[in-house]
Amino acid sequence: MTTELDPAKSIAKAGLGYSALPPDAEVISKKPHGKGSWSTGYKLEVKSEGLVCSYFLKILQRPRHAELAKGEFEIQKELHKYLPGNASVPIRYGTLASDPTSSFFRTAFLNLSEEVAGPAQLAEVLKKLHGTSVSPNGRFGFHVPTFNGVVPVVNDWCDTWEEWFTCQLRSDIEWEHSIRGPDPEFDATADEFFEKVVPRLLRPLQTGGRSIEPVLVHGDFWPGNVQIDETTQRIVLFDACCCYGHIDLAMMREPRYHFTGEHVSKYLEAIPPSEPVADFDDRNALYAMKV
Repeated sequence: MTTELDPAKSIAKAGLGYSALPPDAEVISKKPHGKGSWSTGYKLEVKSEGLVCSYFLKILQRPRHAELAKGEFEIQKELHKYLPGNASVPIRYGTLASDPTSSFFRTAFLNLSEEVAGPAQLAEVLKKLHGTSVSPNGRFGFHVPTFNGVVPVVNDWCDTWEEWFTCQLRSDIEWEHSIRGPDPEFDATADEFFEKVVPRLLRPLQTGGRSIEPVLVHGDFWPGNVQIDETTQRIVLFDACCCYGHIDLAMMREPRYHFTGEHVSKYLEAIPPSEPVADFDDRNALYAMKV
């Protein structure tokens, strides 16, 4: 189902289901757009009521396509709530009327530059996101299933960050096993890791009189998903894998992602690391295991 318009009003043109466009909409042009690994993107120019508007349309032809589309819509809606000037605006999602094996996600089209955002500018956006977002129930997780690419994220609400992180990392391992097959030696190492390393680094965040509040984290924060709007020169966040969790700067640890130590330093000036501060680098290394 679509989120706002009756799917019976869907329009199928040029072999694509432009579901939930206005009834009088005329698709002027469609062009492939973007470099998605898990989906196909198009730039649409649509004329309606005498006005021409541009949209980005993502078509998902994967197992669980409906959940993928809904998850992306809900993620962008949540990001836009806290960053109205720095997140692409979600418009519609649903299953294609012309092909029930595929789903779509539609958003306003933006001309984005692949220029890496400056450290101060990026820190300001993240400070606003992490400083103003509030979990709706005070717990860690998210209200719908989401995906990191096509890998499902276990977003069940948890009372502690250690619990959420453990469940999700175990889920990632199970996903790898489903692709590559069982690995008893790896599993033995993983069991020891979950028994010793994860509690050592994450449990102190919420014990010994310390506490953390779940905030909205992007979850797939690399320069390809954080670009500059050429019209406004503002940073725009998209293609996220959000949850309400603990601060995650793991992407900035990876040299291949072109975020530098200066990006980390500027962020930590804006929002100091959680206690115990001495564990910050090791926690960051732990989070980077999921990158």
